[in-house]
Amino acid sequence: MIEHFKPRSRLEVEVPLIALLDIIFLLLIYFLLTTNFITEEGIKVKLPQARASAPQAEREITVYVDREGRAFLGKEEVSNARLFDRLKEMIGGQEDRLVVVKADRKVILNRVVKVMDMAKAAGAGRLCLATEKDF
Repeated sequence: MIEHFKPRSRLEVEVPLIALLDIIFLLLIYFLLTTNFITEEGIKVKLPQARASAPQAEREITVYVDREGRAFLGKEEVSNARLFDRLKEMIGGQEDRLVVVKADRKVILNRVVKVMDMAKAAGAGRLCLATEKDF
């Protein structure tokens, strides 16, 4: 008795692309909604560049020094005497409070050192000079 075998049709594997696309879009929406879009307000200064700069994560007191050497707390310009008083008031005896000085790269170094000296005299436990990441 002769038997004839029929060639079986191969099973085709299908990748569920619709479900995969749904997951990708859901992940995209999730990351877009959970990303922080924080804008930092302050005086526009061009920071000096450094290769080893790292972002600061904690809340700090920021002092801006513009190109002309004027000091700002927030958007308010302050004189030397007033800067010392305001910093002392903002630090309020907290020894580990961080003061960040964001100085324009074209400003005279002496003015930045005076601002940092005032912050240290006002009771700042830590000082930081802000820089931009150099690529």
